[in-house]
Amino acid sequence: MRWADLDLLGHVNNVVYVDYLQEARVDMLRTHGPAARTGELAEGVVVVRHEVSYLAPLSFGFEPVTIESWVTEVRAATFTVAYELFHEHHGTRRVYARATTVLTPYVFADERPRRLTEIERETLAAFLEPVEPAPRPRLPRARPEVAAHYPVRVRFSDVDVYGHVNNVKYFEYLQEARIAMTAQLWGDLDPVSLVVAQTDVDYVRPVLFRPEPYDAWSWVSRVGTRSASIDSVIADKGEVLARARVAIVFFDQQTQRATAPDGPYLEALRSLLAGADPTAITRGC
Repeated sequence: MRWADLDLLGHVNNVVYVDYLQEARVDMLRTHGPAARTGELAEGVVVVRHEVSYLAPLSFGFEPVTIESWVTEVRAATFTVAYELFHEHHGTRRVYARATTVLTPYVFADERPRRLTEIERETLAAFLEPVEPAPRPRLPRARPEVAAHYPVRVRFSDVDVYGHVNNVKYFEYLQEARIAMTAQLWGDLDPVSLVVAQTDVDYVRPVLFRPEPYDAWSWVSRVGTRSASIDSVIADKGEVLARARVAIVFFDQQTQRATAPDGPYLEALRSLLAGADPTAITRGC
């Protein structure tokens, strides 16, 4: 862990978890199995989907956090990696996050996916612990009329060696759009603490480096008493490049537990519920 990984609550930021998972996955595929010497499974793949469940806050410490990673499914042109991020002391494991990533081998010269080779399948089989596939939540296909807009500007450092924005950066873009949206909604209210409980992202098309911004649209798909779900799409001229759903939880810093906020916070979120009156929200820039 690095000191720069922390957020305002003193927790490792939710975006950084995905960076940790990427490091674990690349290490697994780069250093183990027959395909490791080609490097294609580690570096010649793109992420199709991330599902990350945040189970407990992770604070900064000098003891490295441990990540176990393994393969749960191998198909013709995709494979799924699962992870558990934890500390373990005297046989007791404290789990901070569990996640899955669906990946596909990719021909970057032609900008197309490809099928797994036999040697790649042999490598993945060494890590395989099959599980019954769980139903995947359906993420938004398009934005509703009521949505907050945020311009996503790609930095040169966001881009990998293949010219694509790295999959981790999408989490950062979604976070920036979400903060801008809630700041606008709650501008007249006292600051409130939030944590992320779940993030699901589908990667549809690559985001590339360019001076013009992309469009992030965010809206509220569910409002509970202590939590809410925010749906988002990242788009370019109406074409959806990524779609996501993030579950946020109101958080009491003293008790370190979820808490029910005052009514105005929830009322403001309801103004961005899909299907709400579009005149009820002042749109973002």
